Amino acid sequence: MRFAPTEQQDQFAFNVASILEKECSAEALQSAGEGPSGCIDGLWETLSETGLMGIAIPEEFGGLGMGSSDLVFILEELGRSACSEPVAEHAAVAAPLITRWAQNEMGQEILEESATGSRKLTVGSPMDARVVSVEKSDTILLSKENELHAVPINEILHTPMTSIDPRYKTSAIEWSPNPKTLISKEPEAIEDMINRGALSAAAQAVGVAQKLLDMTVSYVSERKQFGKPVGTNQAVKHHCSNMAIEIEFARPLVQVASWAIDNERSPTENFTVSGEVSAAKVLASEAVELACRLALQCHGAIGYTVEHDLQIWLKRGWILASTWGDALFHRRRLAKILGLI
Repeated sequence: MRFAPTEQQDQFAFNVASILEKECSAEALQSAGEGPSGCIDGLWETLSETGLMGIAIPEEFGGLGMGSSDLVFILEELGRSACSEPVAEHAAVAAPLITRWAQNEMGQEILEESATGSRKLTVGSPMDARVVSVEKSDTILLSKENELHAVPINEILHTPMTSIDPRYKTSAIEWSPNPKTLISKEPEAIEDMINRGALSAAAQAVGVAQKLLDMTVSYVSERKQFGKPVGTNQAVKHHCSNMAIEIEFARPLVQVASWAIDNERSPTENFTVSGEVSAAKVLASEAVELACRLALQCHGAIGYTVEHDLQIWLKRGWILASTWGDALFHRRRLAKILGLI
């Protein structure tokens, strides 16, 4: 059983990372945060040209027919770049859910338009009243009790909410279930929704944590105090080492969880897909929370300023740590799965 990236997965992730490095720079993100949309002009279209928006959509609907195991490496790059577009919500959560659970012509139409990126999808978490990127999207996947709905934006009342990250726009929404928007009545669809959302957040959180570690190592190697780099101090070395350890523990669990979702079973005997996902989200949330705290501590006072790039990844890290359930939520979920409570 192999969880490391294949050559194809590695190449796809590299191609996306190259685009993000060029188009989603810190300067571009700073400018996006000052604009009304929080987006970088042209980034969605550029990423769509790679086939990313249809990566998890079957080939018969114009997609690439790949799975979560292929997406997880790209999601980490999206986190590493603090991508301002709802790519993860579209490609890693909404599109795979519609692919698996929609059994009608509406689902087929959505998938065909979503594969090219001409229709933007986002998704609302069952455990959060706020939905990300509502104003940027055309269709929103929402749950009501055990029902899963794909709701057009014009059938939703939405009120913009304040977000700590101006590039991560959220809205409170009001909507009513409609038979025409119904995708599934299966309780398993909601469980699948939570698993895919939590996996997406976990993979991005690992990417954010890695970026924070890289920025911190670079900073403490250059910043001098009393005539020597602050990174030569043992306490600072320990902080960087602890960040790296947490990331290296979280990353494999995220990859295992992606395999479990694709194969609809856990690679571990007498365990579940939901258990694998929750274990991954616990470690990823804790890794990015630690990375945020230690990166800020190692940067010192300059890390508190909005002019410094560090704040971009701090804010995204804090959001991803709690999105689709924080570490405490998933620890409790794990405990229930294991029969401990």
